[in-house]
Parts: sequence; structure tokens; C-alpha cells
Amino acid sequence: MGGKPVIGMIVPPAAGAVPPEPLALYAGRAEFIAEGLALKALSPEGYDAVIERVEELSARLAERGAQAISLMGTSLSFYRGAAFNAELIATMEKASGLPATTMTDSVLEALAALGVRRLAVATAYRSAVNDRLKAYLEAAGFEVTVLRSLDIEDVDAIASVTSETLIDLGVETCGAAKDAEALFISCGGLQTLPVTEPIEQRCGLPVVSSALAGAWGAMGLLGLDRRADGAGRLFQV
Repeated sequence: MGGKPVIGMIVPPAAGAVPPEPLALYAGRAEFIAEGLALKALSPEGYDAVIERVEELSARLAERGAQAISLMGTSLSFYRGAAFNAELIATMEKASGLPATTMTDSVLEALAALGVRRLAVATAYRSAVNDRLKAYLEAAGFEVTVLRSLDIEDVDAIASVTSETLIDLGVETCGAAKDAEALFISCGGLQTLPVTEPIEQRCGLPVVSSALAGAWGAMGLLGLDRRADGAGRLFQV
């Protein structure tokens, strides 16, 4: 692995490719490896079909040389509530013997780092998943001032969402919000690196997205420098 710290990631797609965001942000500071869950649908039923594989894939990543592990799927880790998210982390740590986190925990850590509580929320999901996200955030002490979504269930469809679509969604969501302190874009498959700074500039709010917060949180597991240029206010904290 070239002597760099190695971070293992459990990702929703079957191919098990490392997401583009950690590579773009941190390729010079860490190595990333991944294993795929083969998630097919952004729905509670879809998550139920694959979530038990987290234990197996955590052990596999440890065998491949990972030094920390993150579950890189927001809805996979929030859909059954906070207790289940904590259980997932415990399962990953026990199976691998390594520090672990989830994308949901990384998002909450990022929001705390920015000192925000009132959120405008934009997601990829349909209503059944949106309802669970809103409940999770509110139970964690956040106020969801408005929620807008792309109403997607097919995992493969996420890859076709364009930067223009994401910018429009982000700006519309911010515009509909009342006194929001930040915009949260939920779904790790949405490629938010190109759109974070444009949305921040147009809306005047910090943007936290699953994809970027997931990379940021994974680096924190090993105490690595998480700052980066061109990724928004979170990465200057």
C-alpha cells in the first residue's frame, strides 16, 4: 500500500469500487480499498437484503490490510435508527478489530463541526426513506426546516444524476428553507464534490453532503489531516 494509511470502505454497489471523493480529496495522504454490498434498491427492503453482509465485508477489508473501516452508505446506517447505527459500528469493529464508523455518524460529526442545527435537507430518496432520515435527524437534535428529494429508488439511477440537477436541487431546497443554517445533501452515491462550492456561493450556507462527509469522517478515524481545497467550508474547519 505504499506506506500510506489504509482506509477500508464498505460501499453499496456490487462492484466494490472506491468512491471518487476520497481519491480526489486525499489520494496523497491515504490509500483506500473497498468491498461492495450489491445493494439494488434505496428502500428499507433493499437495505434489509444486504445489511447482514457488513460483518463479512469488514473482516475481508481487515484481511486486505485496512487500518480503519467506514460503511459508506447514509441510508444503510440511518434507516433503522440510532441504536442500529451504533450496532453496525460495533459489528464492524468486532469483525475487523479496527476502528469503524458509518456515513451517518460522519455526517453528524460534520454538522457538529460546523456548529449547525437547523437544516435544509436534499436527498435522492423516496418518501419511506426520507421519513426515516427526518426522524433520525430530529432525534439527534436537528431541526429539518425543509426536505426536497429526487425520488429515486434504483441504485443504478444515482450515477446518472448530473451536477446541474444537484445544483438546481440544492438551490431550490435552500430557497424554500426558513432560517436554515446549512444544507445537507443525503445519499453517498450523489457526486457532490463539483457542486458543493457553487451551491455554497449561491445560497450563502455551508453544504454537508454524504459523499464528502463520508470521506472526511473516514480520515478522522486515523487522526489524519482532513482539510482540502475546493470542497466547501467543512474542509476548512
